[in-house]
Amino acid sequence: MGHTRLKRTTALAGAAALAAVATGCGGGGGEPASADNPVELTVTTFGTFGYDDLYGEYEELNPGVTIKATNIDRGSNARTDAFTKIAAGSGLSDVTAIEEGWLGSIMEVSDQFVDLNEHGAADIKDNWVPWKFEQGTDPEGRVIGYGTDIGPQGLCYNGKLFEEAGLPSDREEVAELFGGDDATWETYFELGREYQETTGKAWYDQSGFVWNSMVNQLDEGYYTADGELNVEGNEQLRERFDLLAAGTLDGLSANQTQFDWGNGQAFVDGSFATFVCPGWMLGTIEGQLESAGGGEGSGWDFADVFPGGASNWGGAFLSVPETSEHPEEAAKLAAWLTAPEQQVKQSAKANNFPSTIEAQEKLVEDAEPNPVFNDAPTGVILASRAEGVVAQFKGPHDSVIQENVFLPPLKRLDAGTATADEAWDEALALLDDLVVNN
Repeated sequence: MGHTRLKRTTALAGAAALAAVATGCGGGGGEPASADNPVELTVTTFGTFGYDDLYGEYEELNPGVTIKATNIDRGSNARTDAFTKIAAGSGLSDVTAIEEGWLGSIMEVSDQFVDLNEHGAADIKDNWVPWKFEQGTDPEGRVIGYGTDIGPQGLCYNGKLFEEAGLPSDREEVAELFGGDDATWETYFELGREYQETTGKAWYDQSGFVWNSMVNQLDEGYYTADGELNVEGNEQLRERFDLLAAGTLDGLSANQTQFDWGNGQAFVDGSFATFVCPGWMLGTIEGQLESAGGGEGSGWDFADVFPGGASNWGGAFLSVPETSEHPEEAAKLAAWLTAPEQQVKQSAKANNFPSTIEAQEKLVEDAEPNPVFNDAPTGVILASRAEGVVAQFKGPHDSVIQENVFLPPLKRLDAGTATADEAWDEALALLDDLVVNN
């Protein structure tokens, strides 16, 4: 859980080697950047961060600073990039984004990152919801990352498809349809079967994202709060897996490819009617709609409801590696990009939800309608969905378990080539191969 101090556990495959890399401190930074002392800062993010305009704004406010930005397509690829460079002892950007799902493995090598306490972290810690700030703090109390967004989840749905199936499309009525505050996964799958029987179409895009959401909702997921593996023999996980498998094998999955969806076509052709939506995913959907020639009027909407209650999926941090030649300037940029004023601007560009308290309050106060989602006040809805959220503890192999242990058997379920028992047994075998015995 987010309120539990992260504990060093069995190292990620290769993490022992990573920890042995002696990077040492980067350059001391010298004089502050100015027109007479120009500094180039490199930044690496992933997915949809919404920072492009902010880079230019920062350069205008800080003469002499030039930002060279790189954005990697998705978090899993950014993870590979980061650990490859950590192993090499060089190459990490001055400001490097870390995704919550692999934060646990980063904590195994947290001494490779600058302690932001040395650059004023304590003075601004109250900007964030407490659990987010603590997530970026290692077991020795070193702050290695400033929080960007968090991922409270609501339910995206296509109102046009709902109407065609005889279901309500008004977002408040949809929330009630799923059970409001008492919404359950059982109800979600029951409604899906009704929809599939009426229309012959799928209910969700693929099983992997639904599984993510179901796991993240538990008090403890793939790891216990004290850092022990928590998969084999976990009855809560197995019950949810079986519930999802039954729905998928009944035809509720559209068997789409994650982060592809036919270059967004599945969002415009009625392939599926619901989609699990952490705040950052709203920006992903918007991008997919644009790729497929869709956008406003597509039918997609956003409801203040989620099966099983409050859930957080994702969120990121900005860190400064010890190899940075400009740690003072890099820390200053990371603090500025994650300050409440910038988080509000980032949210407008990326459709994500801020982790700072002031920025969250601003989104609720403004209640801006989102035209891509039928003018839904997405910021207000996400603030509501954030109530009660405390991020789950993520161990060092968490993202490996999600992407390499469970995703392959879930894909077999989507394709109809495995039973629930076969898929679960495959996951346990992959767990042994990739985590337990590695």
